[in-house]
Amino acid sequence: MMPLRELVLASHNAGKLKELQALLGDAVRVRSVAEFSSHEPEETGLSFIENAILKARHAAQVSGLPALADDSGLAVDALGGAPGIYSARYADGQGDAANNAKLLEALKDVPDAERGAQFVCALALLRHAEDPLPILCEGLWHGRILHEARGEHGFGYDPLFWVPERDCSSAELSPVEKNQLSHRARAMALLRQRLGL
Repeated sequence: MMPLRELVLASHNAGKLKELQALLGDAVRVRSVAEFSSHEPEETGLSFIENAILKARHAAQVSGLPALADDSGLAVDALGGAPGIYSARYADGQGDAANNAKLLEALKDVPDAERGAQFVCALALLRHAEDPLPILCEGLWHGRILHEARGEHGFGYDPLFWVPERDCSSAELSPVEKNQLSHRARAMALLRQRLGL
């Protein structure tokens, strides 16, 4: 792998850009795809990995730089892995509160022992738009789904995601703690290893 000094993140999310820059450190300058294009590619893949590759390829095409994309979501065992790749738009794009309400409704009769779930993060790094061999890293964060929301931090499904090793919900963790434990942190640790950072 060539030394990587600059890459484009296939996301318009400023929070994700800041988090990624912190995880990669000063060795690599991370730029947002928003600097190059306002268009977001359609996520037509059927897996987290496929969607991450689609987004990274688009970002590399519009920027001419190496590109990194992540596709993340929640996979609930009792729901056959749903909401999965549709996590962000599980309740037809109505936002986090609606997604959480729909998840609680889907699991209302499911006992604690069967409420296992994992947050998933798939990262794809392409050296250029036609890269036939993307670097792929995956991080899983295992827990279970609570019966009601707890905590004030985080976003998405964090208030419903029980973290056994901390005996609290993801939304009750400080941002620093979450960034040490999360699916994204685990995938990024693998990527740093692969890049020798």
